[in-house]
Amino acid sequence: MTAYSDAWQALEAYHADTQHVTLRERFAADAERFNNMHEILHGLLFDYSKNRLDENTLDLLCQLAEAADLPQYMQAMSSGEKINTSEHRAVLHTALRLPANAKPVYVDGENIVSKVHHELNRTLEFARQLLDGTHAGITGKPITDLVHIGIGGSDLGPRMATQALQPYWKNIRVHFVSNSDDADLTQTLLGLNPETTVFSIASKSFRTPETLLNAYAARTWYRDAGLPDSGIYRHFCAISADVAAAQNFGISPDKVFAMSDWVGGRYSVWSPIGLPLMVAVGEKAFRKMLAGAHAMDTHFFETPFRRNIPVLMALINVWYNNFQHSDGQTVVPYSHNMRLFTPWLNQLDMESLGKQRTSDGQPVSCTTGGIVFGDEGVNCQHAYFQLLHQGTRRDSRRLYRPHDHNLRQPPPTPLYRCQRLRTSRSADERQDLRRSPNRTGRPTPRRTRPPCTAERVPRQPSEQQPAYRQPDTFQSRHADGRLRTSHLCSGRDLAYQPLRPMGRGIR
Repeated sequence: MTAYSDAWQALEAYHADTQHVTLRERFAADAERFNNMHEILHGLLFDYSKNRLDENTLDLLCQLAEAADLPQYMQAMSSGEKINTSEHRAVLHTALRLPANAKPVYVDGENIVSKVHHELNRTLEFARQLLDGTHAGITGKPITDLVHIGIGGSDLGPRMATQALQPYWKNIRVHFVSNSDDADLTQTLLGLNPETTVFSIASKSFRTPETLLNAYAARTWYRDAGLPDSGIYRHFCAISADVAAAQNFGISPDKVFAMSDWVGGRYSVWSPIGLPLMVAVGEKAFRKMLAGAHAMDTHFFETPFRRNIPVLMALINVWYNNFQHSDGQTVVPYSHNMRLFTPWLNQLDMESLGKQRTSDGQPVSCTTGGIVFGDEGVNCQHAYFQLLHQGTRRDSRRLYRPHDHNLRQPPPTPLYRCQRLRTSRSADERQDLRRSPNRTGRPTPRRTRPPCTAERVPRQPSEQQPAYRQPDTFQSRHADGRLRTSHLCSGRDLAYQPLRPMGRGIR
């Protein structure tokens, strides 16, 4: 591990030499910083220029990845080797997104590509039958509601994706139940008709206590409506690896959709666990989501580290967790339909990185991950952003917004939506802020804004319009005659509204 240790020590030394450099100074010294530190993949903009690092930092981080044998592990993962050493399993959620004509991937001598598409087609066909009314309830009425019962990755992924793709919703309402508190199921079933409701039970082993508790309660609700046990197969299906256990519950074997042991729950939304999403948005939209995920997989496996979005995000996390000593990471989606993204990412990140031992059983000598938290913007700006901007803790942030394909340059503001942002102040900078006096030698008082008149006059657009779309801009006057500019945004224009710096702004 000499090469790895050398790379780690080089990063420590470089951090000690550059920790005093502020973000503003980095932008002032490099006019091409944004152009050199952003990637666009199929409409997804990844902007990492607002981080406390530079090109040398990124080069050293890429050297660390090489020294840690990341290329070899990526190759082993894609080829089906059992890199999950604790459970002796392959790690192949990427295979769920492979096209049907992809080259074979073997696990224990079996080509899993054909197996993946067999189960995918079965699950999509069942979703189609629900949507077009071919599969009706025991009384012959068409299905109007699907209730998905699961927990952890069997719930968070499908729930998040279903909400995110709300514009594609079809004619069946989809509900989710995960809490063992009976209020969750009881409130979900209010107003639903047992004759037109289907339940999907998601449990790989079909022994998850919380999931089975809700599944048996749902079956009791069905029976209490006077419907026969012989009709359970019309109203219950399962996503599980244990067909016999699901059959004992009363579910027909042809309504049990298989899960593979080489897929972790937090990565399973692209598997039959995504049944509620398939029902919500239909086959076409679901296959488009698979294609988008496969495009990212291809980018991950084939792109050099310096331009590799997933690798860069991981390396920047290593930089902040271990060298900047940032203990937390807040994720703020500004798209309303993406508001469940943070809880899903919370599990995806923290369950994956919640480790104390290396693959060979030795204690981990570094910080494996930070606390991931967050909420929907703009609401959380009025909650915990005060601590992030003016508190004493070092923080790290990710901000997300819908990306416009016409965007060519970032809005001219320190903060804007869609950037991956790390803007915490150093300890020395925070001390300077506390000690900075005004001209009288006393601490700077809090400024108050004088009231402005209600009259607003539209401002004429300038001759040279920026490459990005601006929201409607208005001017009004304060009581003392000074002009004040404001933005009035609605609909998609909210995606282009600058995020207002709070307090003293970033450094």
